Amino acid sequence: MVQQITKGIKISITSNFEERRYQHNKIYYAFSYSITIKNQSSDAVQLLSRHWNIFDSLNNIEIIEGDGVVGEKPVILPKESYTYSSYCLLTSSMGAMDGYYNMINFTSSRQFKVQIPIFQLILPATFN
Repeated sequence: MVQQITKGIKISITSNFEERRYQHNKIYYAFSYSITIKNQSSDAVQLLSRHWNIFDSLNNIEIIEGDGVVGEKPVILPKESYTYSSYCLLTSSMGAMDGYYNMINFTSSRQFKVQIPIFQLILPATFN
């Protein structure tokens, strides 16, 4: 598990290899990840958008930006958490992701960024 705290918001991430997929005559490696966002601050916050950097071992970089996560813009009250799962496809058996969430603090009405720590996406057999 990878964890990081930014401005009282704790991000915890686990990732897993799911399967190889064949699409358009290419092999892709599907990885799932689960992220828990825990509000350790004393203010309610809302996740507004996300920015992802997805890297693979072939030096491909994909940048993804969008509103919310998995179709939601969760409000996270103090001492509460929000967990979601998603996935990505890589063209190699190894890679990594990092990024940030844009959030708003309801007390101050200020937006801020919460760093998503880098986490690895690795086919388990790669190290055998």
